[in-house]
Amino acid sequence: MTKQRIALIPGDGIGVPVTEAAMRVVEASGASVETHAFPWSCDYYLEHGRMMPEDGIETLRGFDAIFLGAVGWPKRVPDSVSLHGLLLPIRKAFVQYANIRPHRLLPGVEGPLRKSDFDILCIRENTEGEYSGAGGRVHQGTGDEVAVETSIFTRTGVERILRFAFEQARARRGKLASITKSNAQRHSMVFWDEVTDELAAEYPEVEVSRYHIDAMCARMVMAPESLDVVVASNLFGDILTDLGAAIQGGLGFAASANINPDRSAPSMFEPVHGSAPDIADQGIANPMAAFWSAAMMLDHLEQSEPAARIMAAMEATCASGVGVLPGQDSTDDITNAVLAQLQE
Repeated sequence: MTKQRIALIPGDGIGVPVTEAAMRVVEASGASVETHAFPWSCDYYLEHGRMMPEDGIETLRGFDAIFLGAVGWPKRVPDSVSLHGLLLPIRKAFVQYANIRPHRLLPGVEGPLRKSDFDILCIRENTEGEYSGAGGRVHQGTGDEVAVETSIFTRTGVERILRFAFEQARARRGKLASITKSNAQRHSMVFWDEVTDELAAEYPEVEVSRYHIDAMCARMVMAPESLDVVVASNLFGDILTDLGAAIQGGLGFAASANINPDRSAPSMFEPVHGSAPDIADQGIANPMAAFWSAAMMLDHLEQSEPAARIMAAMEATCASGVGVLPGQDSTDDITNAVLAQLQE
């Protein structure tokens, strides 16, 4: 088959070694891809005054998918600059409105909960809501300073993410949990609830439950096995998926996909863990989340067999006890163990 083109943005900190490790695994899986790396990062910002070139979006548009390692180095560049200069513009420009994050324990991995038989798919709205960037500050530096951050919820944005979640639930176990805080946010979140109810009529085979964000945090800890597909706004989804990462063994296992569902532009895949500058040069970053994200990328590119091989190799590696505890095994040791499983 024709090789599909992948844009690599290793970024900052541990993003660099886990991206390198992930591409070794992708190559060993038999996937048909060719990669091109871009040095866009906080270092790039310090040299050029921007996180990516002015034509960065148009450059990426020609690729089949984007793989991001991590971005951010707060001691060098404020997170508000790095995030709004690279990750968020890509998500918005390519209409990657569906952020998908799977949460389950791999064989051999022990989470902090008594429960282990959960399989949750979190769907997070990815382009508007609380991260829209609307607002401003006035009277800065004075006692009368005011900061306003406005959440933007459009019918188009809310309906499309909910419909995407309904479709995922229908393809899985037929259960959808919609997350709001409509008792306190009586405009945006009540609107979200209303659109949920409207769409539910189109999916009678899907059992719909509505939870407030605080109640869902408790349920993910106390009864995670009761959940199937969870859908939430940008901010609430961000919070819930860090909790999901915790119950699945840590951020080293947390994978994600930023999907453009109609495939009119490339989708982007990334581990959730961030750049972790504190361990950047220690060689102990767990690359499993990057491997899982790479498998999600291949699945999206309709290379399902290599994707399945990567997941099987990861599961076998964890079942053998390698890569299951933070800091126990080096990045290279985990990578080599997964590569050995792929060669069997």
